[in-house]
Amino acid sequence: MPKVLLIEDEPALGMIVKDSLTYRGFTVCYAANGIAGLAEFEAHRPDIVVADVMMPDMDGFTMAEHIRKQDPNVPIMFLTARSQTADVVRGFELGGNDYLKKPFSLDELVVRIEALLRPKNVVNVPSTLFEIGKYTFDPAKQKLSFNGQEASLSHREAELLRRLYQLRNQVLEKNSVLLELWGDDTFFNGRSLDVFITRLRRHLREDPQIQIVNIRGIGYKLII
Repeated sequence: MPKVLLIEDEPALGMIVKDSLTYRGFTVCYAANGIAGLAEFEAHRPDIVVADVMMPDMDGFTMAEHIRKQDPNVPIMFLTARSQTADVVRGFELGGNDYLKKPFSLDELVVRIEALLRPKNVVNVPSTLFEIGKYTFDPAKQKLSFNGQEASLSHREAELLRRLYQLRNQVLEKNSVLLELWGDDTFFNGRSLDVFITRLRRHLREDPQIQIVNIRGIGYKLII
């Protein structure tokens, strides 16, 4: 059974969500604040983290930042009443995978959790190494190397970079990659994609001959 780490500082809501997820077949670890949530993560290594943003002791964004240093791939979903664009973008920049605004339906929460846990577009990625400028990219291992230094990419980062490389010097359409990797092309997922593009630019910044440019209203282009 999938193991969910739920961090929510409103006890009544936390118990309702915990009981609902348990009833639907999930194993749920519960914490009431960010510090306790981080300790639960380190102790139990859940399959997914579902966390409120505004919490005492340590907020959800700070907790997610600590989690990402330990595990770049575990899905993180934020639960929050905050809907400002800057907050949404910050959540994705810190490694969040989804953002569910309060109040929410339990059915929608379950569907989103299942979507994050479901492998998306699983393909048999060949073990071929790609040369991207001065970088070596191993899509199968999700590794990017430069001058002997190796960086681990998340699944979405690796899949996005693979698609950009396969269409290098051509346009990768934003809507199609959102549907393939995120499952829909909503506003929040679009902002998430923008954040992932920013992450890839940072990964590739040591080679000035590489650019990922925005093609306004259409998508992105990897220029080598």
